[in-house]
Amino acid sequence: MPIQVNLDVMLARRKMKGKVLAAEVGITEQNLSLLRTGKVKGVRFSTLEKICEVLECQPGDILEYVQE
Repeated sequence: MPIQVNLDVMLARRKMKGKVLAAEVGITEQNLSLLRTGKVKGVRFSTLEKICEVLECQPGDILEYVQE
């Protein structure tokens, strides 16, 4: 998949656990886990917005296009 999810990197930089992020964003830990592993086909802009707000980052810090 050419879109790589770098959510684990941002969580490590912010020294935040996924459980805390899921609670603050308002999604389940299971859905966050699926997003972290790149096993989702899409993400709502509203969810991406909340993640960026909590992690104080830009969408490009989380999502990256990698040519195969």
